[in-house]
Amino acid sequence: MGFFAGLNEEKYDRQYSDTVLVRRMVSYFGAQRTRLSAIVILVAVMAVLGAALPIVVSAIMDLLKSRPTPQAILVVGIVMTTIAFLNYGLNWLRRSLTVRAVGDVVLGLRTKAFAAAAEHDLSFYDQFSSGRIVSRITSDTNDFGQLVVIVTDVASQIVQAIILGFVLAHTEWHLFLIMLAFMPVVFAVAMGFRNLARLVTKRGMQAMADVNATIKETVSGIAVAKNFRQEHSIFEIFDAANQKAYTVNVRRGFVLSLVFPTLNAVSGIFVGILVYAGGWSAALGILTVGAWYLFINSLDYFMSPILNLTSFWAQIQTGLSAAERAFALIDADPNVVQIANRAAATLRGEIEFVGLNFRYTDNEPILRDFSLHIQPVENLALVGHTGAGKSSIAKLIARFYEFQGGRLLIDGQDIRTFDLTQYRKQLGIVSQVPFLFSGSMADNIRYAAPNASTADIRSMALRIGDGEWLETLPKGLDTEVGERGARLSMGQRQLVALMRVLVQKPAIFILDEATASIDPFTEWQIQQALNLILANSTSILIAHRLSTVKAADRIVVMRAGAIIEQGSHDSLLTQGGHYAELYNTYFRHQSLDYRPPEIDKN
Repeated sequence: MGFFAGLNEEKYDRQYSDTVLVRRMVSYFGAQRTRLSAIVILVAVMAVLGAALPIVVSAIMDLLKSRPTPQAILVVGIVMTTIAFLNYGLNWLRRSLTVRAVGDVVLGLRTKAFAAAAEHDLSFYDQFSSGRIVSRITSDTNDFGQLVVIVTDVASQIVQAIILGFVLAHTEWHLFLIMLAFMPVVFAVAMGFRNLARLVTKRGMQAMADVNATIKETVSGIAVAKNFRQEHSIFEIFDAANQKAYTVNVRRGFVLSLVFPTLNAVSGIFVGILVYAGGWSAALGILTVGAWYLFINSLDYFMSPILNLTSFWAQIQTGLSAAERAFALIDADPNVVQIANRAAATLRGEIEFVGLNFRYTDNEPILRDFSLHIQPVENLALVGHTGAGKSSIAKLIARFYEFQGGRLLIDGQDIRTFDLTQYRKQLGIVSQVPFLFSGSMADNIRYAAPNASTADIRSMALRIGDGEWLETLPKGLDTEVGERGARLSMGQRQLVALMRVLVQKPAIFILDEATASIDPFTEWQIQQALNLILANSTSILIAHRLSTVKAADRIVVMRAGAIIEQGSHDSLLTQGGHYAELYNTYFRHQSLDYRPPEIDKN
């Protein structure tokens, strides 16, 4: 359908049959058996009361025709009032139980969806927008819960229709058979909308997911937008996505709005025929007026669940589509797969790449037949131009991505055989732009070691520049860092990130060093923190600072996914190769001995 063009369907989306969806949905209500049993009983009682109402009205009509005494009318009035109050009370109780059951189920589904999202490797987030993932965890799980409320409403009416069916058959079976003959036509029209309703509902959700993704991206980059005075530009990006969602959902509503009027028109024809046939029967004395009224009034109650089921088709398809999207996220196949669960409580930190091949996409080979051996507690610096493969090596060691060939060994064991949670507890990683969570500095430092005491953290902090960096903060370790650490300078963020690793005491340390310029004093503090970590960890340093490169035990020079040189700083400079070229281009000006060339004034 052309008006759905441009919507993003994720690669991990899958089509579930209604049978599979219902079975999965029912499984989430296993812990709610008591509440659901009570709801079923209440639905049945309410259905009986609903079916009793037209019977009472029919009795009134016959009563008024034969013996309309005040006492009889009073009894009938009391009965109808009692039925109304019972319906109110039972309906309130049913909805209260339903809301609680649905709330618990949505909580469980949302928790499972978030856990699945958290377990996915980084390659998953490289391919799929986090904003759309958020939409599945929040909006779609909520829509799934609303489906259950609708189903209980329709179920109550269906039970009521079954009871009234027996009443109608007993009242006038000839008219009842005529009515049953119309039912296949009504069901055929309703089912004809089924696939179309599912399609337009799913596309509507995708459109809203695009809006969520756009909002998340533009708000996250608001500082950059304001810096370049591009507020209008990000509004236009949002407005385009919002208008697209508006168009899709209006057309979705147009498609779904056809269901009820169509069925209402079809059923109206059938009701007209039955009224005409029943009227003749009453006129000829075959039926009493009360029985005829009972049949016509009950006919409305009987047809109402069928029509409501179709009028609720939009919400039902919304719930099914929401469940389908949530289950697709939960069921998405991971790219990183462990083949065993070997304990990794203590590691020596020996790392070996053996003939390893790695690519992000089929047409993007990064490492080809790559081999590298890193000894325990060795400090290895990786240098090279952008795209040389340095960060890919670090990501493979962290087990964020799956390699396609060769082997990667940790302490002589295949990295794919370790229990991933235990293995990553042995890793300390500092990215190029350190990410801090909202909260205090102490909270961020103990992120990977929740049991670390404030006294221990302060003791370690004092070992870096005699703790002078803490004195620059208004509340020391209790200073709030702000969203993503926005209240701290880049140097302070790096110090917090290094402290977070230092408290963790990892066997393997990975540093993707920031390229931002910082003052010499802060760089000295960072180097002190770095030295504390390097003393006890196998370290892979993607280095951008001369001080880090010179302190490494070995420097590996990379180009296009291959090692072209390796050795110490001095030996590589002596060779006069690619490292010497990198040094003169990027590192030399960081040296204290560096003197800029004289500018020729002539």
